[in-house]
Amino acid sequence: MSRPVIGVTCYIEPARFTVWETAAALLPYGYVDHVVRAGGQPVILPPAGDPAGLLGRLDGLVLAGGGDVDPARYGQAPHERTGGVHRARDDFELRLAAAALGRGLPLLGICRGLQVLNTVLGGTLHQHLPDVVGHSGHSPAPGRFGRMPVRLTPGSRAAAILGAATAATAGTAGTVETTATAGTVETAATVDVAHYHHQAADRLGDGLAVTARSEDGTVEAVELAGHPFALAVQWHPEADDECALLAALVDRARR
Repeated sequence: MSRPVIGVTCYIEPARFTVWETAAALLPYGYVDHVVRAGGQPVILPPAGDPAGLLGRLDGLVLAGGGDVDPARYGQAPHERTGGVHRARDDFELRLAAAALGRGLPLLGICRGLQVLNTVLGGTLHQHLPDVVGHSGHSPAPGRFGRMPVRLTPGSRAAAILGAATAATAGTAGTVETTATAGTVETAATVDVAHYHHQAADRLGDGLAVTARSEDGTVEAVELAGHPFALAVQWHPEADDECALLAALVDRARR
């Protein structure tokens, strides 16, 4: 069976390699590695050209992490701590996300990807999360992930994916609690994940539901009702040794 083609958006940043120092299209290799390990064929998508023309060639899409979305995209002035804005990337990814949603293409947003998804559906963002939650645990230091638990909403796609992964490795990635309510049994998972973000969803975009929160109430995962697979998380699953979310995206794209 051929590998499903998974497009992954990327950064445009100054970079140094061998004898060169120049602008480069960059992507942390964890994204590539996890897609390949899950049986997919990753294709890196720089923010250039016509994004709508790509979709017929893709089986799935990952909106990767990166700098802040321009607050003008959701009708706000920039906070003094908002930074890393790349307007060409915003334009490309917002159009790409809208077109992917319109086609029902399986989509996974990661960190900035959640913010792009929320913005394209009319939502807004908290521009500097420490102002809201009173701590910097979501982004403790430059270049260092913070480990914090998130609680998944029972019955959500995120809970089905990560709850099963947690149960399979019980005691290493989080906890699974089973409760009986009105004659039904629901499984609620709390998973320990890698955080590196200073922004998060505020007002939700149209059709989105929150499917995970951290202990301080921050929105950590959202899903789009009625879509075959439109899920986004605020943390960085690609930074871990195993990535059930990217594996689930590849599986959905294959089917």
